[in-house]
Amino acid sequence: MTWNAEKPYNELPLLPPEVDYESKAVLKGAIRARAALAALDQAAKRMQNPLVLINSLSLLEAQASSEIENIVTTTDELFRFAEEPIVDAASAETRETLRYRSALFAGLVAIEKRPITVSTAVEVCMNIHSRDIGVRRLPGTYIGNPRTRTPI
Repeated sequence: MTWNAEKPYNELPLLPPEVDYESKAVLKGAIRARAALAALDQAAKRMQNPLVLINSLSLLEAQASSEIENIVTTTDELFRFAEEPIVDAASAETRETLRYRSALFAGLVAIEKRPITVSTAVEVCMNIHSRDIGVRRLPGTYIGNPRTRTPI
């Protein structure tokens, strides 16, 4: 299938796919995942302060997410500055990674109030970038010759 700028969607199949994903392997995996989540839930209930677990997981997730964008910080530095207001002593990478964590929690709060929308995504991105951002309006970017405005 080659891409044709004049023909939207080309030969892409319709969604949802007509494949049955509820195979035995998938259902067995779902059962194992449910059991693991139940065990984690019970372990968290036995903890004196289960927020330690939540805060640790959110920091580690923020660290992994920021590494995808080549923003690297140490776990030690993240935990050192996690509960303090972001101060100048933290590296720029650590401050940005902590904004990822803040954005994660802002997204959770947002979807408790309303379904996921474009506004939810914008709110999360504003938290990450620490500035007001918007959504690109159409017509937007195209791939083509800028002089002749001919699509490639």
